[in-house]
Amino acid sequence: MNLPKVVAELVKTQNNFDSAAYAKCFTATAVVFDEGKTHQGRKEIENWIAKANEEYQATMKPLEYSETEQTLRAEVAGTFPGSPITLTYHYEFEDGLIRSLKIV
Repeated sequence: MNLPKVVAELVKTQNNFDSAAYAKCFTATAVVFDEGKTHQGRKEIENWIAKANEEYQATMKPLEYSETEQTLRAEVAGTFPGSPITLTYHYEFEDGLIRSLKIV
């Protein structure tokens, strides 16, 4: 599967539970929408993913990427009820980084 470089990096950092490197995949003013909450800016994104990593130990396995829709379907497995599940990641990019991410 041919993923954009920043998406491949995001998957790698998620699977390594590296919240600092994960946050660096985003622009300084990026926004993440997940589980009904909004996280804005790299520091909030880093704190959000660090907490999620600690709580769920979730890993991502890419299933399908759509360049036209800028979406990634991935199997997410971890220590949460119903694991594994398939989630869709909706991206917006800016200068090779993620400007917006919505996870559904």
